[in-house]
Amino acid sequence: MFDYDGGKNAIFSIILAMRVNVLVLDDVFDLGLSAVLDAFQTANELAEMSGFSGERFDVKIVGVTKSVRTSQGLTVPVQAIGSKAPDCVVVPAIGFKMPEPLAAALARPDIQDATLVLKRWARKEAMMTAACVGTFIMAESGLLDHQRATTTWWLSPMFRQRYPNVSLDESNMIVESGRFVTAGAALSHIDLALWIIRRTSPQLAALTAKYLIVDSRPSQSAYALTDHLVHTDPIVQRFEEWARTRLKHGFSLDQAAKAVGSSKRTLARHMQSVLGKSPLSYFQSLRIERAVHLLKTDNASVDEIAARVGYTDGTTLRNLLRRRLKVGIKEIKRTS
Repeated sequence: MFDYDGGKNAIFSIILAMRVNVLVLDDVFDLGLSAVLDAFQTANELAEMSGFSGERFDVKIVGVTKSVRTSQGLTVPVQAIGSKAPDCVVVPAIGFKMPEPLAAALARPDIQDATLVLKRWARKEAMMTAACVGTFIMAESGLLDHQRATTTWWLSPMFRQRYPNVSLDESNMIVESGRFVTAGAALSHIDLALWIIRRTSPQLAALTAKYLIVDSRPSQSAYALTDHLVHTDPIVQRFEEWARTRLKHGFSLDQAAKAVGSSKRTLARHMQSVLGKSPLSYFQSLRIERAVHLLKTDNASVDEIAARVGYTDGTTLRNLLRRRLKVGIKEIKRTS
């Protein structure tokens, strides 16, 4: 970009934009792709309007085929991959929400071609990012092996089974692991885009978020329908039913295993496979879930609610809510 003062001397202001390649594949999730593109476009417009110096994003939609159809059937023109590596890669989700169709999609030739491109960009030290089901594509390339990652919460059992070498933390909205950054469920696309913008300019990211009216959502835990996952495994389901009757009384692994009809080791293995948690950790999550419900619907004091879910006092409950959900009691009551 060049600025000219109209006088004898030209004043040249060079703005070096971050090169961002958005890698799209057939059945790309429309909302996810639009969220990423709109966030970067808004950031560029706000940077220009507000006089930010040096904060721009050169965004290209690229693909391994000449054109792409979204999950809603819209045609997306794409640019060829080219030989020049970007500074940053974004892999949006593909629109498959259930394990069987997703597994079939991951076997497609275009996705296999995409994994080769991702590995090539990674070798050239690009920042590698993906959101929602896009994290499966990144994981297919092997790039997430021995890295921390997140994905859309309801597909976490499939992710763990398919990619055992990835350390999955589906409770967080964004997980950063070196040059690899992954985001959680569908609307996390906007969180991921804002994270990338924030790397360039925290002020521009904050301004973009305000214009798009995006609230901070550091955790997926508050949005995850754990019940959906629980009912995929009979042992986990029986444990959940037992645990809900014991919240006030405390946890015993011996009693839990006896109640579900399995060994302690088998129970722990099923809990880890389905929910990525130990029996005790899930028991504590149920306590917090119940406490949040009571805080929203009951006029009892915090100390009284803490006692109902098995904690000694309200201070302990306050600290746990802040640590687990990243919100305080006032914020919880405000959303009731």
